[in-house]
Amino acid sequence: MTQDAPDDVTRDAREDPPPRPGPLAWVLLVPVHAYRWVLSPILPPSCRFYPSCSEYAVEALTVHGAFRGSWLTLRRLGKCGPWHPGGLDPVPPRRHRSSTVDRVHPRDGEE
Repeated sequence: MTQDAPDDVTRDAREDPPPRPGPLAWVLLVPVHAYRWVLSPILPPSCRFYPSCSEYAVEALTVHGAFRGSWLTLRRLGKCGPWHPGGLDPVPPRRHRSSTVDRVHPRDGEE
């Protein structure tokens, strides 16, 4: 007898489809992809972070959208220099907003 995944796991998978960038994020991704396809192969690898700044930008814009993704990307590019040691710097997970109804009126049995 096999045991199925808990309902929480399958419910979360249904509620959180893979992120897709919005129209403005697509526009902002064009220069990033152009850099990755044209300039990056010519330049020697010198990024001190993982993921690289261009990978970070693509993920940030895809997961967080144009505004927050741009802010995260600019913050990351500001760290790029000899004054920062580098290392692992992943894109933060997307924040989920709880509905106002849940905050004002808790569900039955929740206090």
